[in-house]
Formats: sequence, C-alpha cells, structure tokens
Amino acid sequence: MANEDKKDFNAMLHKENDMPKIQIVTDPKVIARYGGEKMFFAPAPTYDAIMKKIPEGKLTTVSEIRTYLAEKNQADFTEPMTAGIFVSICAWASEQRLTDKTPYWLTLKNNGELNPKYPGGVEEQKKLLVAEGHQIIQKGRKNFRYYVENYQTALIDLSELL
Repeated sequence: MANEDKKDFNAMLHKENDMPKIQIVTDPKVIARYGGEKMFFAPAPTYDAIMKKIPEGKLTTVSEIRTYLAEKNQADFTEPMTAGIFVSICAWASEQRLTDKTPYWLTLKNNGELNPKYPGGVEEQKKLLVAEGHQIIQKGRKNFRYYVENYQTALIDLSELL
C-alpha cells in the first residue's frame, strides 16, 4: 500500500461491502488451482476478529485463516487476493488505534514468511516476533525474505480457538 499516513484504515476496515458471500467460479484454471468452484469472500472485520484471538507466542498464516473460513462457510476456498488486502488493512487499522489492538504480527504469509506490507515492514514484525520468542531466518541472496523458523510448531488450530 502507499500513503498509509493519509488513509483511515479503521474506516476501510468497517466499510460496507457485499460480504460475506460465496461466488461460483467457472474458470477451469481457478477451479484446478484451488480445488473447487465455490469461492468465499469474507469481510475485513472477520479477518480482524480472527487475528485478535491469536494468543501471544502462537502464530497463524493467511492461508490457515483462508482454509478455516472456507470450511466454516461450506466453500471450496476463500478468495486469496482480498484476504491478503484485508489482513494488511487490519494491521494498519490496529496501528492507527490507541486501544483494541490487533496482534497482526502473529499472522504470517504462507510458509511462515514475514509480511513487508505491515506497519514498519519486516523489521518491525521481526522485532515483535523475536520479543515473543520466535527465531527469524533470512533466505535469498539479493532480495532477502524473512521467515519464522519452524513456524509450524507455533501454529494455532483455528477451529479450536474460535
């Protein structure tokens, strides 16, 4: 995102949109990639509510949230692009609030990767994760990417949490 300091992410978080909804996709490539035709769209507050329930020291990923939401809503998959955008909005909205914070840094990208689109970028997320006892590893030769080492051991089962 750009111009984060000029945006009201809390307004974006609660903006009315036509969600939740299930859309039937017909593109064979999409169906093959995601394993079905029933695509779920969750509103941003749904992501925020899930992210707020991740306890300190535990982790989740955007993919884990998407899987949980698809199963809960009898869909084949949750739309990935909207999910990524809404998770970022949740992070920035939390950063703009004085209270009712969302521990967004506990929600990783797929494969345990840190999210450069969060407030403060990877450096801030790294600092917050290390403070909770997680080890961060760097991969790549030029374009470095950062991951939580053995993140799978800290993943929370969302179906038990919610």
